[in-house]
Amino acid sequence: MRRTRFVDTSTCGVGSSKDEARRTNWKRDYATRLVLTDLLSLLWSILGAALVTVGPAEPLVAPAAVSGFGLNYVAASGALILTWLLALAASGSRDYRRIGTGTAEYKAVVQSSVVVLVIIALTSFVLRVEFSRAFIFTALPAAVGALLLSRVLWRQWLKLHRVRGDFCSRVLLVGSAGPATKIAADLRRHPEAGYHVVGALITAGDHLGDRLGDIPVLGRSSDDLLHAVRLGDADTVVITDGHNLEPERLRALSWSLEPGRQHLVMAPSLTDIAGPRIHARPVAGLPLMHVETPRYEGADRYIKRGFDILVSGGLLLLGSIPLAVVAVIVVSTSPGGLFFSHERIGKKGRPFRMLKFRSMVADADSELASLLKQQGSADTPLFKIENDPRITPIGRFIRRYSIDEIPQLMNVLRGDMSLVGPRPQVAREVALYDDAAARRLFVKPGMTGLWQVSGRSNLDWDESVRLDLYYVENWSLAYDVSILVRTVRAVLASDGAV
Repeated sequence: MRRTRFVDTSTCGVGSSKDEARRTNWKRDYATRLVLTDLLSLLWSILGAALVTVGPAEPLVAPAAVSGFGLNYVAASGALILTWLLALAASGSRDYRRIGTGTAEYKAVVQSSVVVLVIIALTSFVLRVEFSRAFIFTALPAAVGALLLSRVLWRQWLKLHRVRGDFCSRVLLVGSAGPATKIAADLRRHPEAGYHVVGALITAGDHLGDRLGDIPVLGRSSDDLLHAVRLGDADTVVITDGHNLEPERLRALSWSLEPGRQHLVMAPSLTDIAGPRIHARPVAGLPLMHVETPRYEGADRYIKRGFDILVSGGLLLLGSIPLAVVAVIVVSTSPGGLFFSHERIGKKGRPFRMLKFRSMVADADSELASLLKQQGSADTPLFKIENDPRITPIGRFIRRYSIDEIPQLMNVLRGDMSLVGPRPQVAREVALYDDAAARRLFVKPGMTGLWQVSGRSNLDWDESVRLDLYYVENWSLAYDVSILVRTVRAVLASDGAV
């Protein structure tokens, strides 16, 4: 019987030897581009710092045994740039498994920068070479900033290409139909991750069709793995539920894949748990996965509070004049007060008054019940009323760019809210929470949150709750900073705003 080769020509450049070479070489080409931009970033920041602070030809202050080599800041900058490039390579910051998504790439850049700082300190101590403090305090922050900025720009470029289907791994899902379907849906929602599902191998007898949704079924048994890999031209095999495969069979599968080009990935049955909470530790020769229980107390809580105070206070101070202009416009363009104060439910179910610039007509609350009834959402959690007639013309503008939310910085300073967290809701909506949704109340509500930057008002209730719970369970300060950056982008794009 002649077997037909499955070829998907819609994505990832499949179908010719030229495309195969492109798929094989993109990782090397992308890493080369990172090397070049890393070099340019370091040249610009370090040599620029030397030029501005001390002058490139200025000799280093050092003992006679060292100064006899005629070292100046040009030579020192060259050595520093070379050391930094080697540290970036050693940290794996250009590894294709770290690029595209997540924070691992950025962490590697920062860690390599810390290593360089330690090397500078050791060199200065051992050789008794004195570097200008102005040079160090200018060059190092500028270099780290330039490196991170270049990585951010390259990541945006890579995401655009991956959304179009380029530079991605071709994935064969192996397991039963249910987990395979879920993982396929999750990967499809995040094309920027670079995993394109080309087929499925269903090892359990719970699916008899030739397709799993829009994914072709390329086999029915683990014995068909190599044939399925060839049919789908896959380079990554994802085991969606390993309980259907014996350990010996899994080991044999890993041996059968082509080293360096094909990879085996295990997808645990853990969902919505971030990497920092997951630790793989060998115990008695077993690769056991430990999942830390989320905690909402201790030093992290005080770090988050300090960050909230510092950022909210700084933003209020810097934005005082523009906010005063907005206040005058709001009051002068429609009858009513400046602020809209509304009771919301905060941490542990405690009510508080949340502030906004008024964007609606006076006494807008009196019309809410009838509008909810007309919309048919009086008994469901509500985010926005479609085409709300109560919004004033200036209110529509300040809502579009979330300017009406800025007074909540005062709620953050008072401690009622945080900069990042689940969105605060009214008591009527909280009363509809089930046990899972009620976990949103374990932390302070936020001015922005994960669901706002993942679609803002365009997401349905279940997806919004899932994203809020993910944040509650996996909070970190770095995650807060990431969400704040994404919030700025979402606001400027008016993504999902009224």
